[in-house]
Amino acid sequence: MTNASTAPNEIATRTRFRPPAVPQIDVRGFWGDRVDAVAARTADILYDRCVAARMLEQIDPDRPSPGVVIPFHSMSPTGNEFTGATVTTQMFWDSDWGKTIETAAYSLYRRRNPELEKKIDAVIDMYEKLQQPDGYLSSWYQRIQPGLRWTNLRDCHELYCAGHLIEGAVAYYQATGKRKLLDILSRYADHIGDTFGPEPGKKRGYCGHEEIELALVKLGRVTGEQKYLDLAKFFIDERGQEPHYFDQEARARGADPKNFHFKTYEYNQSHKPVREQDKVVGHAVRAMYLYSGMADVATEYGDDTLRVALDRLWDDLTQKNLYLTGGLGPSAANEGFTADYDLPNETAYAETCAAVALVFWASRMLGMGPNARYGDIMEQALYNGSISGLSLDGSRFFYENPLESRGRHNRWIWHRCPCCPPNIGRMVASVGSYFYGQSEDAIAVHLYGDNTGRFEVAGGKVTLAQESRYPWDGAIAIGVETNAPLQFKLHLRIPGWCRKASLTVNGEAVDLSASSNNGYATLDRRWKSGDMVKLDLEMDARRIYANPNVRQDLGRVALARGPMLYCVEEVDNRGGLSALSLPVDTALKIVDEPSLLGGIVSLTATGEAELADDWNGGLYRSAPPRKTSAEVKAVPYFAWDNREPGEMLVWLRESKG
Repeated sequence: MTNASTAPNEIATRTRFRPPAVPQIDVRGFWGDRVDAVAARTADILYDRCVAARMLEQIDPDRPSPGVVIPFHSMSPTGNEFTGATVTTQMFWDSDWGKTIETAAYSLYRRRNPELEKKIDAVIDMYEKLQQPDGYLSSWYQRIQPGLRWTNLRDCHELYCAGHLIEGAVAYYQATGKRKLLDILSRYADHIGDTFGPEPGKKRGYCGHEEIELALVKLGRVTGEQKYLDLAKFFIDERGQEPHYFDQEARARGADPKNFHFKTYEYNQSHKPVREQDKVVGHAVRAMYLYSGMADVATEYGDDTLRVALDRLWDDLTQKNLYLTGGLGPSAANEGFTADYDLPNETAYAETCAAVALVFWASRMLGMGPNARYGDIMEQALYNGSISGLSLDGSRFFYENPLESRGRHNRWIWHRCPCCPPNIGRMVASVGSYFYGQSEDAIAVHLYGDNTGRFEVAGGKVTLAQESRYPWDGAIAIGVETNAPLQFKLHLRIPGWCRKASLTVNGEAVDLSASSNNGYATLDRRWKSGDMVKLDLEMDARRIYANPNVRQDLGRVALARGPMLYCVEEVDNRGGLSALSLPVDTALKIVDEPSLLGGIVSLTATGEAELADDWNGGLYRSAPPRKTSAEVKAVPYFAWDNREPGEMLVWLRESKG
């Protein structure tokens, strides 16, 4: 999907590109439909199901403590299917509230919902009452296991929960202007800063599940407080140092440091100091959150040592361990990585949260300067492996995102570990912030599609209005409005999948070969109101092949167009999908289908199907199966399992024809 060989930016780069706040960007078109679904349905669903899971009881100090609660899992819209699941998820219910608040915040900006706003305000009031005088705030350690705070950072998610609450607080402040939750979490962050750090008497710890690092950077940016950035840097710098904090912590509570579930600190990426790491290992979501925090700190501090490590890790992920969907983490056993090129399709774990977190990491790598090396992967994960986790109507979810299904992998209503629903909800609701990056004298356009963005750059105000049917069409028009003529740079990503592109400004052609660097075309000029930029990206259907080391995909081909990866579903291709094959020379036809799956472009081709009708019930024989011509129809992967249940396949067998 992208050109992994694109060279990274020069290490000396010091320009910082920061994402715009969500209220700066109004999205329409493809992403507008996604955001509207979240605002109209998902945000309310998240709140209601948190209540149904008894999460509200845990944070409300005016009610008796609910004690230990068995989470529920439901695949049916008619009821809850209770399971014998462990209760570890209850330890991080504060994180689910943080992400639910964040989703609600951006949804409230998009669409008025007084009832939801009232409910979220009440949740915030509960957290205000729950907060202890010293600023500490954890519903688990205050209501379920009091007296044990800061005793097991390795396993118990305290700082992780704090991070998600901080992100929710920043979002609620930016979207609604209300700062009560921001003040609450600033006090908590101050308590964390008083507890952790390199100074004598402070704990030199960090969280087993990374998240606090990137959240503190958000808090520092919105408040202007350097101390929060410094605390984020401490957590990054301290991770994996010797003597190992998790060993010391275990001994302090009378436990054997070696006696924990995953037996290796690779699981939580604390096996080495971060600057020495060169392979993506362990739990995929934790890894992506760590790398996101590292990238933020590298951007804010101009830390080249972190940038070098991040590029090593980026190469390892994208060249050996990434699904074509932008999904990652093939194993359910550790919710993460196994071995290089181990990318099974039917058993792929590819957690929705992991693809969402890859979007976070890629967007933060772009903070160090425009580079399609990161922008292409961000787009790949956005359009495929992340939003596949949310149904088109915003009501149902995937936790795992396989690339093959026999028809038994279907969307569910809620999960006993409900991290993915609010994670995909908050990402979609805030997607406008990923479209652009802004520095003092430049605007970078990372993503395309109908939207309007408002920026302050080069001492003036600029509005960019994109008009496009992207991702279904590669024609993009960007109108410029300024309060006065302004000299600034406009960087435009030329996607790695695009074989041919053209660019004009006010009708005059721009030489892309002369103006492009690291996959972005740069227009450095004095802009005025009425200027028009037109970018045309050729968007042919194409075949994609996997490295032969990916044994599961040998002899197979995948289909793509623009940023979209495609799959075949049983509902469009009757009969067993595994019997289908695509001749190497068959043409791929592009079909605009405005009434299908909310409006998509499908791909069709004449393929072949192997027949079993003359085997007379036999299992084996010496003669090969008969073949017949078969029409093959493929739809975008993100939209699968939104109709009747059935088989699904991304990688099709390829035949000689």
